[in-house]
Amino acid sequence: MKAPIAGLLLLCAAPVLAQSGRAPLPRQNPDEWSFVASGYGSIVPNDQSYFTPMVTADHRWLHLEARYNYEDLETGSLWAGYNFHAGSRWLVEATPMLGVVFGNTNAIAPGYEFSLTWTRLNLSSQGEYVADAGDQSKNYFYSWNELVYSATDWFHAGAAMQHTLAYQTPADVQLGGSFGFTRRGWDFTTYIFHSGLAQPTVVLGLSYSFQRGRVGKR
Repeated sequence: MKAPIAGLLLLCAAPVLAQSGRAPLPRQNPDEWSFVASGYGSIVPNDQSYFTPMVTADHRWLHLEARYNYEDLETGSLWAGYNFHAGSRWLVEATPMLGVVFGNTNAIAPGYEFSLTWTRLNLSSQGEYVADAGDQSKNYFYSWNELVYSATDWFHAGAAMQHTLAYQTPADVQLGGSFGFTRRGWDFTTYIFHSGLAQPTVVLGLSYSFQRGRVGKR
């Protein structure tokens, strides 16, 4: 299930998130935290389907994140990173991170999250290099990339690409499309990946984002 690989690939038409039809949260006030809780159900033909929950928290420069079934099945990871922001018309957001992976896979994982937004177009990339603590031959690179256009405030569609070792497919890099709906902090997105199998791999994602002021603030 885990084999070494080389390569990150996305690219790049011109100007587009995580993962995703999820647009970045508005810039927060200094005393506010931004939170995103999300879950992804992967329906894999001829293999084990699985669910991936994720939670992120951001405050000023600090980024915290927890994942499960992301790097591997029955495997969790905890992350910390530093948020960078630049631009206004062209909004660039980048977060270098370091994670600890534990469970079926035990590893240290440097990673990143990046997005470029221009009006209704968003390009995003998320990746990590998983350095296995016990066997270097199991080291690998994972990436998830998206190009998303928000046609309205409530509907978005785009293209996605991923390389994952959570399940086996004939294709190292999976290409696909996405469409989704956003309403009052909720986002529901469907991804359909061509995986080299007779049937596509389908990923159903649901997320909720919100901001909260400093505890005890009056």
